[in-house]
Amino acid sequence: HVQLVESGGGLVQAGESLRLSCAASGTIFSINSMDWYRQAPGKQRELVAGIAGGVYTNYIDSVKGRFTISRDNAKNTVYLQMDSLKPEDTGDYYCSMTMRRGTREYLYWGQGTQVTVSS
Repeated sequence: HVQLVESGGGLVQAGESLRLSCAASGTIFSINSMDWYRQAPGKQRELVAGIAGGVYTNYIDSVKGRFTISRDNAKNTVYLQMDSLKPEDTGDYYCSMTMRRGTREYLYWGQGTQVTVSS
């Protein structure tokens, strides 16, 4: 059984920063990729940032230059440093991890953490 727990969300003003964390616990196998998604009120969930192989990162255009994703393999944790936050960054942020066991891959989700950016 694998559990992902996010933390670090909160209420901030535009221009401020937040750092989200997502730690995996339980029976951890090889973690292939770690991603952060967000879902704004009334909108679909979207991929914000991802990291694979420890070094390959990708970001949605609207956060490039402001958000940084990183991972700590020893702690089975992925981070999302969010700087220069904007009101449009408001939403529920979810982490996901893809883990490989033998020839099969498993996708796990966290419960989400809320980020609210006021103007």
